[in-house]
Amino acid sequence: MLLSVNPDHPEPRKIRRAVDALEAGEVIGYPTDTVYGLGCDLFSKHAIERLYQIKHMDRSQKLAFICPNLSNVARYAIVEDATFLVLKRYMPGPYTFILQATREVPKVVQSKRRTVGVRIPRHPVTLALVHALGRPLISTTAAPHGEDPYVDPDEIDARFKGLAMVLDAGAGGRIPTTVIDLTTSLPEVIRAGAGSIAEFAPLASAP
Repeated sequence: MLLSVNPDHPEPRKIRRAVDALEAGEVIGYPTDTVYGLGCDLFSKHAIERLYQIKHMDRSQKLAFICPNLSNVARYAIVEDATFLVLKRYMPGPYTFILQATREVPKVVQSKRRTVGVRIPRHPVTLALVHALGRPLISTTAAPHGEDPYVDPDEIDARFKGLAMVLDAGAGGRIPTTVIDLTTSLPEVIRAGAGSIAEFAPLASAP
């Protein structure tokens, strides 16, 4: 089901409908500042299993999640002073940062190294969702693994059977987030995407 939403000033009643679906353990599609995402409540194990099924993802592929602000990130990830400065500079924005998880994070979304991917998008709809939900929102690209993201909400709704709804804020982008690992001694660029890596690449490649 498509639910049209204003991309700049999302209607509260429509955000509430999406949050009701998330709280009921459903999976939805939604816009971000990069590409459309598929997601659910971070604390709904049933919904996370449904998400893996809907996207036909292997369980070895870990899921990132969206937080509304930096103070919320610090609840779910270990944020030391140097890390905080990086996050403050690049969030909100088109980045996913890999950080050490705290005990608050369900193990199903942690890597074997107990790391998690966290992001804060610069998009009014996404931020309205996580603020209203009051908990992090799982984030995975609305695309089959290894393929380009779908930009058309209609196509997302048609291709991913089992979604409760897709929040339609118009055409999405084609380039996913840049993924930076901040748990290593030097920042490591895991994936170059929509965010610039100019300041990270020299550090990552330094001897």
